[in-house]
Amino acid sequence: MYTVPDVDEVVAVARELGIHLGPDEAILYRKFLMEQMGKLDAFVQARLEEPKPPMVSADRKPGYRPSPAEDPLNAWMWKCRIEGAAEGLLAGKTVSFKDHIAVAGMPMSFGSFALEGFMSDFDATVVTRVLNEGGTIIGKNVMNGLSGGFGTGGAIGDYGRPLNPHNHDHVTGGSSSGSGAAVAAREVDISFGGDQGGSIRIPAAYCGIVGLKPTFGLVSHFGIGFGSDQSIDYTGPMARTVEDVAAALQATAGYDSYDPRQTRDVPTSIDVLSRLADGVSGLRIGVLQEGFDDAQVEVRDLVMAAVNVLAEAGADVLKVSVPEHHAVRAAQAALTGEGALAIFNTGFFAAFTRTYYPASIVTAINKMWASRADVLAPRTKLSLIAAELSRRNYHGRVYAKAQNVRPTYIKAYDAALADVDVLVMPTCITTAPKNHTPGSYLEAVEDNLATINSSGSRNTQPFNYTGHPALALPVGKSSAGLPISMQIVGRFFDDPLLLRAAYAYQQSTDWDKIIGIHS
Repeated sequence: MYTVPDVDEVVAVARELGIHLGPDEAILYRKFLMEQMGKLDAFVQARLEEPKPPMVSADRKPGYRPSPAEDPLNAWMWKCRIEGAAEGLLAGKTVSFKDHIAVAGMPMSFGSFALEGFMSDFDATVVTRVLNEGGTIIGKNVMNGLSGGFGTGGAIGDYGRPLNPHNHDHVTGGSSSGSGAAVAAREVDISFGGDQGGSIRIPAAYCGIVGLKPTFGLVSHFGIGFGSDQSIDYTGPMARTVEDVAAALQATAGYDSYDPRQTRDVPTSIDVLSRLADGVSGLRIGVLQEGFDDAQVEVRDLVMAAVNVLAEAGADVLKVSVPEHHAVRAAQAALTGEGALAIFNTGFFAAFTRTYYPASIVTAINKMWASRADVLAPRTKLSLIAAELSRRNYHGRVYAKAQNVRPTYIKAYDAALADVDVLVMPTCITTAPKNHTPGSYLEAVEDNLATINSSGSRNTQPFNYTGHPALALPVGKSSAGLPISMQIVGRFFDDPLLLRAAYAYQQSTDWDKIIGIHS
C-alpha cells in the first residue's frame, strides 16, 4: 500500500519539480493523484507473469562469509561453489565476480552495508555464460562500492581493506580491489571486475595480473549494476595468464538480447583462442608519448623494455602522439556526474529501453537512495552534488556536449590506430601507492574527495570514454618489488589482437617471475 499524500505534500512535491500549485489547485490535483496512485498500486500488486532470464544450475547451495583465516587478504565478500557444465572453454577453471554482478541466490551488496542482506534472484549474462562454458563459481569479491572502499587507500568504506599480495602496506587499486588481490594470490583463476575509469586495469596493474576492459558492448553488461553513466561502464576478465583472459573473453563475449547498450557491430561470438599464438611478426606498435608523461622512471623503463621484447619478437615500433589524450578526461568528467545522478534516480539499471528490469535490485537501490544517501562515499556525494548544480546552471548542456564530442576524441585515437595496430603506454604511471591511514574523520573525507583527481586513472580513463579495448599486462617489478604494468590499446573489436600481442610477450619472458609474489 502506498502513502496517501495530503494537500501540503502535493504542493511540496510539485515545488521540488519546479511546479507551483495554489491551494485550490492542489486540492484538485490531489483528487486525480489519488486515482492514479490507486491504479499504480493495483498494478504493482497484480499477479502478472514476469518472465526471468534463463538460469543455469538453479539448484544451488547457500554460500557463506569466509572467516579471516580463510580470507587473509580480505578479498572475498562471499564464498560458494556453483558447478558449471562438464565441458567448455572454462572447464576446470574457478571463477569469481565483483560484488556488483548478480549471481542468483548470493548476496549483492555493491560494497555497502546499506544493502546488507540483499539477495539477487537472477544471474547476470556473464554468470550464465561462464557456467555454460564449464567454469566453477567460487564466490564474490570485495569492491570499492557505494560507501567508498579501501582499494585506493584511506579510511572510508565498508567491508575493510583488501591487501595487496605483493606488499600489504600498499593498496590494491580499485574498484575491483578484491578481484585483483584474489587472482594475484592464486585464490581464483579468473575474476570478472567492473571498469568505469580503470577499475579492472588499475587493480590488475597494482596487483601484477592481466586485466581486460573489452571493446564497449562486446561483453554483456546485463545484470551488472551501473555506478555511473552507462556509456562508460564495462565488465571484463582478470587472470594471471593471457590465455585464461582470452578463454574468459571468448566464453562470454557476444550479442545479448538483454543488453540494450550493444550496437549492431557486436558479433554473436568472437574467436580469440585460434590465433592467440600467431606471434607479432610485422605488428606495428605505437608508443603513445603522452601516456608516459610524468611516469616514474622505473615504470617508464620497464614498459619500454617490454616494448623491446615485442620488437625482438618481430614487431615494428613507432612513436605516436595523440595530444587529446589528456584533454579527454575533462569530457568524461563532464559526462560522469550527470550520468551517475540519472542512474541513481533510475535504480542503477537505467530506463527507456525494452529489456528485463531486475525489480528486486531497482527497489533496493531506490530505497537506499531515498532514505540513506548519507552512506554514500564523499567522492560519490561530491559528484552527485556537482551534477545537480551542473543541471541547474547549464540545463543539460554539459551532459549533451560530453556525449556529442565523443566522436571527436574517438577520431583522434583512430587516426593514430590507422598508422599502427596497437598503442602502448604504462597502465598506471606509478606503482601501487602506500596505504595512508588518516588521523581524523575530516582528513579521511578529504582523502576520499582527493581521489577524484588521482593520477592513477590518467591512462585508463580515456578508453572508457572512447570505447577502445584496453589490456593491462604485467611487465616486471620495481626495485621495491611492486608490479609495473603496460597497457595495450587497439581498434574497436580488435580485442583478440591485443591478447595475441600480450601472449607473445608472456611467451618471451620469465612469466612466473613477473607475476610471482615474493614474501
